[in-house]
Amino acid sequence: RACRATEQHLAAVVPISYSVGGEWLHHLIAAYKRDADPWVPDAVATLARLCSDFLSRHEPCVARAAGVPGFQLITTVPSADPLRDLHHPLRRILGELVEPTRERYERLLMRSDSPVIPRVFDPARYSPTRKLDREAVLLIDDMWTSGASAESAAAALLAAGAKTVAAVIVARHLNRGWRENDARLAELVVSGHDPALCTLCASRRTRR
Repeated sequence: RACRATEQHLAAVVPISYSVGGEWLHHLIAAYKRDADPWVPDAVATLARLCSDFLSRHEPCVARAAGVPGFQLITTVPSADPLRDLHHPLRRILGELVEPTRERYERLLMRSDSPVIPRVFDPARYSPTRKLDREAVLLIDDMWTSGASAESAAAALLAAGAKTVAAVIVARHLNRGWRENDARLAELVVSGHDPALCTLCASRRTRR
């Protein structure tokens, strides 16, 4: 419901995994942003491996869904916290540690002075670092709750001249106690995880 309530500017959105509140990936994503947390190096390395494996296998799937032959640029959604955004670890992960993205990564957006209202679509919260020349941009974020941040970032990139913007989200946040989430997660566990499949691959297989 929250995603549908947000303006749609992304040509495709593909999550790598679910982040279940209070469970492993949820803690991992919280930990990798905290400089003082002793778990940070392991968390950064784990997220780098997760992104590298997914993008090396499935970036072509995302490009196909977005209607482009490939992505010329990779960027990230700026943090809502201006201090954290100065040295956000996701930029290091994609710009240095992940081989499929490091040569194409560029910081295309920065936090503006506009106040951030959580879960509210507002492209003014971001300022582009430069004009774009009709490039296709792959936007990567660590967490998706309502989609407002990623959609706001996509709108800002399109206004700056991007041809198309698609998103890969490391983790789609949900809580087990909400409606039928627990039963649906149990079905996923029974079916098992296949890293050769993303949500797009799986949907194409189902249609066949």
